[in-house]
Amino acid sequence: MKVLLTGASGFIGYHVAKTLLEKGHHVAALVMPDDPMPRLQNLLTSLEIVQSSLGETAVLKEFINSYCPEACIHLAWYAEPGKYLDAEQNLQSLSESLSLFNILIAAECRQIAAAGTCFEYDTTFGYLREDSPTNPASLYAASKLSCWLMGHQLAVKVAIRLAWGRIFYPYGPLEDERRLVPAAIKALKQGLSFQASTGEQIRDYIHVADVASAFCTLIEKEANGIFNISTGTPVSVGTVLKTIERGMNRPGLIHLGALPARPWEPPFICGDSTKLRQLGWNPRYSLDEGLQDTIDQTHLTNGENRLS
Repeated sequence: MKVLLTGASGFIGYHVAKTLLEKGHHVAALVMPDDPMPRLQNLLTSLEIVQSSLGETAVLKEFINSYCPEACIHLAWYAEPGKYLDAEQNLQSLSESLSLFNILIAAECRQIAAAGTCFEYDTTFGYLREDSPTNPASLYAASKLSCWLMGHQLAVKVAIRLAWGRIFYPYGPLEDERRLVPAAIKALKQGLSFQASTGEQIRDYIHVADVASAFCTLIEKEANGIFNISTGTPVSVGTVLKTIERGMNRPGLIHLGALPARPWEPPFICGDSTKLRQLGWNPRYSLDEGLQDTIDQTHLTNGENRLS
């Protein structure tokens, strides 16, 4: 299958590109013109690289009309850790995503799979299904939900399939080191203590390779509608951190309760992935296996987490 992948050089994008290639698909990877693509270096000879932003509509339209993708996996979105939740760039990402959908529709691409987020839901419901109420609490989540609602209407109008994958808590190799799991691994590899809150929050952590295989399943099975990309297994943040500590054999370096709890954080978020599993998808990694894989693939050079 000829697949257009946006956000290909990102954390999830790299793993999606790798999985698509392993499955024998032809992949055109959209990356920003000035992107050094550190994650993609070992895949470059196998990908068709398209250097353009989503905002360069004429360039994007010309390429899509010549490439004629049978499917598109759309991951590109502003997502800088610590900044993205309430950044106005979300509005730009929303606008550019809807423009992309219209270009794909005009080029007769019949299958789109796009990345949503579990934060679209009303998280007070805790265990979340695709029909759970929505109540986004950030501009990021509201923009994602808007993209689904508007994209769905575009798709229905012309009878194409739009699968919306609501991703829960991804982790794994090559994640930005400002995120929880790589930050903890980096500290422990350096022999430093890692301070955290009590860790009582319950989350649904999913290995990034399982997220990637979920998006591949959505396009291969010609899926339509909303799908939770989650394991369905609740786990505390403290358990995640202590599993890292145990897997690295660094006892005593994780300090739970050293930081105050953030009052705005929901106590329980977990996703029912039954609908996705009915397409034949199942997560490959348990939490222990996934965290050990992440630890094993994290390399430090002069104290920095290297994308390799």
